[in-house]
Amino acid sequence: MEQQHPTQGGGIQDTRETDSVDAALPHLNQLPRNTILLGDARDQLRRLPANSVDCVITSPPYFGLRDYQVDGQLGLEADVEGWVRSMRAVCAELARVLKPKGALWLNVGDGFSADLREGAPHKSLLLGPQRLVLGLLADGWLVRNQVVWAKSNPMPTSVSDRLAATYEVVYFLVRTRRYYFDLDAIRVPLRTTAVQTTTDPERIYPPPGAGPALRPGWAYNGNQGLSRLKARGMAGHPLGKNPGDVWTLPTAGFKGAHFASFPRGLVERPLLATCPERVCSECGEAWQRKLERHGGSDGQEGRLLAVGALQASCRCGAEAVPGVVLDPFVGTGTTALVAEAHGRDWVGIELNAGYAGMAEGRLAMQRAKKEPSADVPIVADEQMAA
Repeated sequence: MEQQHPTQGGGIQDTRETDSVDAALPHLNQLPRNTILLGDARDQLRRLPANSVDCVITSPPYFGLRDYQVDGQLGLEADVEGWVRSMRAVCAELARVLKPKGALWLNVGDGFSADLREGAPHKSLLLGPQRLVLGLLADGWLVRNQVVWAKSNPMPTSVSDRLAATYEVVYFLVRTRRYYFDLDAIRVPLRTTAVQTTTDPERIYPPPGAGPALRPGWAYNGNQGLSRLKARGMAGHPLGKNPGDVWTLPTAGFKGAHFASFPRGLVERPLLATCPERVCSECGEAWQRKLERHGGSDGQEGRLLAVGALQASCRCGAEAVPGVVLDPFVGTGTTALVAEAHGRDWVGIELNAGYAGMAEGRLAMQRAKKEPSADVPIVADEQMAA
């Protein structure tokens, strides 16, 4: 039986003048949950225990875009390569604090060079995101997806000699080949729900020979799972389809002084897919939903779906606690807001005390409204904005 976990932490911790890890944290091996740590991400990350967070979702300062009025801030390096070096150092610390099966979702945007000294000829794209992800690949990260955030309400531009920039990227990165990922939690409704008329197993998709060439160590299943579903008269997976790697979302509207808050929908899918609902408080393994059969008819067995009650996947016998997401550039708290709305714990780091205060205010407002939590289903792209 799953046990309730009391919320830990809360508020803002200012440890900028503290050198001792013991003084900065309640206990050396305990994560300060549901708390904003005030200070530079590079300093605060070093204070956090290793292998302690389930996923990281963040949008760091882009190169040369904004001055947050703090000395030594990320994003104000002399050139784009300096920004890449700074971000690789941050991500090295993120690799340390992530659990082995954890994931990093990194939202980064590009810009145009104002001078050759920034790292590219004047007017050229700097290609900061691409330079960064190649560096992270060299650092041992596995790049699982490059998600395109297609903005449905992009910023108007008066530029007349190029196309308007209307998207950003979100990199999905992991450290190992086996990691926690719950696709069922983020499936979207099928566009076609009509019962398929064919029961001919020979009508397969893709057709023979259309798949990629096999390479040593690779296995190719030819997408036969979809073919078997269609042969049974089903349009697709009963829980919906994979949402893909192009997410159409509006930019976030926020009336405060922070102009770079990202939309809740950009946090929601990564959170539900890679931050477990509950984990073992002893070993940190994610609890899993029990498999149940659904959809059987005409003498056919139903499909096994992970839709039952949560249960331990280890033998520790310890209580369950919420999974925890870290945002080392939490800003006005969007990641924390989405985490609390879905019953997860969170840790934020913020350099600017004013933004941290705004985040606390937004959290207080959401808690006062008693918004729904973990049972809220994910919705389609056009409905996902806050």
